[in-house]
Amino acid sequence: MPELRDNTGAGERSGMEAGIEVPPALDAVRAAAIRPVLETPRWWWPAVGLLGVIVLVGIVAWAIQVADGLGVSGYNNTAFWSVYEADLVAFIGVSYGGAVVSAILRITKATWRAPLTRIAEATALVTLPIGMLFIIPHLGSPWRIWELVWPPDWNLSSPILWDFFAVSTYLLATAVFFYLPLIPDMAIARGWLEPERQGLRIRVCRRLYRVLAGRWDASEPQRRLLHGAIGLVAIMIIPMAVSVHSVLSFAFASSSRGGYLETIFPVYFVVAALYTGVALVVLSLAACRRIYHLEAFIHPRHLVRLGFLLVAFGAAYLYLTFTEYLIDGYSGTVDNAAWVRQVLVGRYWIPFWFYFVAAGVLPLVIMAVRRLRTGTGVVVASGLVVFAMWVKRLVIVIPPATEPLVRSPLAAAGVVAGNWGTYHFTWVPISITVAATAAIPLALLILFRFVPILPIAEMEELAALEDVAEIPGVPALVGNKRIGAAHAIPGSSFMTSMSLRDARGGEDAR
Repeated sequence: MPELRDNTGAGERSGMEAGIEVPPALDAVRAAAIRPVLETPRWWWPAVGLLGVIVLVGIVAWAIQVADGLGVSGYNNTAFWSVYEADLVAFIGVSYGGAVVSAILRITKATWRAPLTRIAEATALVTLPIGMLFIIPHLGSPWRIWELVWPPDWNLSSPILWDFFAVSTYLLATAVFFYLPLIPDMAIARGWLEPERQGLRIRVCRRLYRVLAGRWDASEPQRRLLHGAIGLVAIMIIPMAVSVHSVLSFAFASSSRGGYLETIFPVYFVVAALYTGVALVVLSLAACRRIYHLEAFIHPRHLVRLGFLLVAFGAAYLYLTFTEYLIDGYSGTVDNAAWVRQVLVGRYWIPFWFYFVAAGVLPLVIMAVRRLRTGTGVVVASGLVVFAMWVKRLVIVIPPATEPLVRSPLAAAGVVAGNWGTYHFTWVPISITVAATAAIPLALLILFRFVPILPIAEMEELAALEDVAEIPGVPALVGNKRIGAAHAIPGSSFMTSMSLRDARGGEDAR
């Protein structure tokens, strides 16, 4: 295993590259951030191979659907929408959490955000295009995608076209938001690539860093311009996320079907996206913390703080769910009352109440009970939220799609239950959905083989904001290890802010 070292003098060059004087102790940040680029753990190739096989099976399933039609995926005349629409909403929704969480923490100047932002933004960047790809199996015929990109064939009355425009714009903003903080890190990481290492990937990384860093020299005007650009994009990306998922809901809300014709859907979809997005960020952080050994930088209390944000969105989503079913059920109209009954006590009651307990009640209980409010507890709650909210998307999509528009006279007289349609899962949509799920960690594993996993420059700049070592009686901490004042990291609030209470004899960091 090669030694992580800076051949030109890490301590001497760190101040030159970052524009600030950085103590030698901060070399641990650089080593941890660049380790996934330089080292290949034993588990990496088996993990990539397994995830790649799962993705390949999904591609084969899609090819079979293209050859044999949507019927092999369970679609029929009485169930024209189902799993792909739920996947489209769910996967695009979870992508918003990473970018929005990072943007909110940047705007509010939360110093504890520093170790989290790169992983959160990367999760958003890889999840969004995967979600967009569900437009292709949804259309059935893949060549119809041409109608979304070729202006003469645009159907401006189609909400699918609106979705494509909105999501494509948001993808561009997410890519810019991910790239801007990378610029100074590319200049720093370039110096850690040892000249004697001439492997293909290292040569690609060296050239990639040179291109992405551009003419960055860490001068004061450059840093000021970069911070302004990041702040501007952070401000813009929040309303963009709200508008994009609102447009995504128009595909349902602009229809004339009971259960879809809902004025609450834009807000409903936005809150659901943020709810599941925060949950996916928690899972990504916990996984990267464990497999890349980032325990000294990502603390369990980081996850707990995100857990409070998770609960806030969860409570809002529960309120909106109650509002939707109350109004539609109370109205007493035939279409709305029928699907509400089917969801609450009819054929769809199991998935609905599973969502209600797993994504609605249990996360609130976990965060309310002190013994459960730990990093592990938040990870468990987030896993429940991600899966249960996907089930909830199925509950939103399938019942109205299978509800009959023309009712039997016998059903109106109460003699029979009516002619509701049915949808049955087949292995094809299951394989495609699982493949898309596996593509997220696969893309992250590959991405972090080329870019630093921690925002080096941002962590170093935040560390220079104040001098923690000068606080009387409080030794500086790196992770859970005490170090002397002579080697303290000045103002390293990203590593010490949640540990200072321990140094003063407070509660343990969870």
